[in-house]
Amino acid sequence: MKLSITANKLINFAKKLAAVLFWIAAWQILFFAVNNEFLIASPMNVAARLFELCGTLAFWQSALSSVLRVLLGFAVGVITGALLAWAVVFIPIADELISPAVRVIRSTPVASFIILALIWIKTNSVPVFISFLMVLPVVFENVREGFLQAPIQLLQTAKVFSLSPWKTFITVRIPAVKPHFVSAFISALGLAWKSGIAAEVLCLPKQSIGYELYSSKIYLETTDLFAWTAVVILLSMLIEKVLVTLLRRALMK
Repeated sequence: MKLSITANKLINFAKKLAAVLFWIAAWQILFFAVNNEFLIASPMNVAARLFELCGTLAFWQSALSSVLRVLLGFAVGVITGALLAWAVVFIPIADELISPAVRVIRSTPVASFIILALIWIKTNSVPVFISFLMVLPVVFENVREGFLQAPIQLLQTAKVFSLSPWKTFITVRIPAVKPHFVSAFISALGLAWKSGIAAEVLCLPKQSIGYELYSSKIYLETTDLFAWTAVVILLSMLIEKVLVTLLRRALMK
């Protein structure tokens, strides 16, 4: 049994590695076809530059600052979205007040919010605010749907046995919300990361990935631009893997 599980893991790893190698090969072919380092950097040069950047303190300061900004906005967005979803389900008047505002946030282009935020708040706080705004509607809508889809039979059983509202909430409502919350968590995390970095590119806080991306574009340092883009992708995958694993373990308890 253990050997079978190990073999399956190796097969899955081999498939993922093959997919990565395929796209690197496609990238290399495109580089040869274009034959212009200013338009497309080669995979080898990007890897070398990325390795070089990793050896500098400025790289880690920029990466850590961006991660902290995005995660702060993400955390506030998740908490706020979940609380608002609870409010609109259990407080009738709240739905009339909150739902239209959430729909407006969901429909407004992120670029508009970034420009407005540059007027309202400090530069370093703009990525936090944007990440928060992008996360809130996703969590709100999914968690509200989870509350509304709680099994009616279980709710009626809880009423028959005279369970308190709090016990009913914990034993019936929360289990119904869990899968919706996990789905929202994963979707919102990627959205928070992309929108947070986009906000950094426009507002240019010092010591940020967005600042480095913009500087690479201004000075036509295509290799640096590709290297920092790779950093964005790798950090996104790492953050999602770690946080989703921790969330699932927490929900299993």
